[in-house]
Amino acid sequence: MAGATRTPIASARAALSVAAELSNAFAEDAGARDAHRILPHEQVAALKESGLLALTVPAEYGGLDVPVVVLAEVMRLLAHGDPSIGQIPHSHFTFLEALRLQGTPAQQAYFYGLVLDGALLANAQSERGPHPIDVDTTTLTVAAGGYVLQGRKYYSTGALFADWLIVRASRADGSGPVPTAATAKAIAFVPRDAPGVQIVDDWDGMGQRTTASGSVTLTAVEVPGEHVLEFSPIFTRPTVYGARAQLLHAALDVGIATAALEEAVRQAAKARPHFEASVSSAVEDPTLVQAAGELTVTVRGAQALLAEAARQIDTARADLTQDSAAAASIAVAIAKVAAARAAVEAGSTLFEFGGTRSASASGNLSRYWRDARTHTLHDATRWKVRHIGNYTLAGTKPPRHGQL
Repeated sequence: MAGATRTPIASARAALSVAAELSNAFAEDAGARDAHRILPHEQVAALKESGLLALTVPAEYGGLDVPVVVLAEVMRLLAHGDPSIGQIPHSHFTFLEALRLQGTPAQQAYFYGLVLDGALLANAQSERGPHPIDVDTTTLTVAAGGYVLQGRKYYSTGALFADWLIVRASRADGSGPVPTAATAKAIAFVPRDAPGVQIVDDWDGMGQRTTASGSVTLTAVEVPGEHVLEFSPIFTRPTVYGARAQLLHAALDVGIATAALEEAVRQAAKARPHFEASVSSAVEDPTLVQAAGELTVTVRGAQALLAEAARQIDTARADLTQDSAAAASIAVAIAKVAAARAAVEAGSTLFEFGGTRSASASGNLSRYWRDARTHTLHDATRWKVRHIGNYTLAGTKPPRHGQL
């Protein structure tokens, strides 16, 4: 399935420039799209045409293969403009890494070629309970000429905009027990308009409203063998797959934080000073000056930790061992915790800068906090803190898993 015709990007610097331009464009009507749940079809089309979706395609297949530090900043910029749009390519870049790690040369040539032409990949990965999050009841069963997918996925971010769905499923022969966390998993590349695929935009979250994170139902979907990759083996050896995926989530949170800080500054410029400050403008109020300094330290600290974690991943990829992979994972965990805290704090504190007028529904400034609070629920930071503590005190390496 062909995607949009893309514009080639020749360098990392050009990629950052393109991302900054898109960020500005995405920000223009982000508040209105959020308020009315207007899906960003035009904006996603612009993303496909920009060439950014091909940034991680390996050089041997015609891509730029940018360092993770560049990819993280691209994701932050997109989220700074509109966090919902910024989240849409997360799975795209994550599963391209799975393709790099597990794909055959023929699979890589085929799917990288589609991405170079502008194709967008989206996930159909998470499921609802009561089973644990690391269990996939969606099954991939061997059939004549390939496989058959059967099941239902939720929180399938960006599926409505995608050219291909990447479906995570348990291996099954149709006669075994219900899948468990230990059941071998594979991922299947499925055209979004394949027979048996139904995508419903039933996401009703308070934040990240226009990600189209709806449900995907798979009813006897036929999948050729060449469109299936083994997924479980990624976690049997040292890789930065999980750390890289988590880093991109952290980049989204930092993008929300930097945008909220920027909005706070705009609000302060329009606010009335507190009468006790005896100053002519709110930006001269010493208590607001203090708040601005504190928030800036929090947000810029998270931004710096994001860049440092990205560098750690690039370093680990260049010399991949159990120790380097663990160090990268811990660096990402630290960045993730800092990013989540910064996003939620900035989204809440910005109202202090604008005062009561900033709480007007017409301004829709609550979207910063709503987006932050919603997105930071993806992966509990309390577990990140625990892994950081164990690593610090005892050198305990964090677990390897594919929960994104």
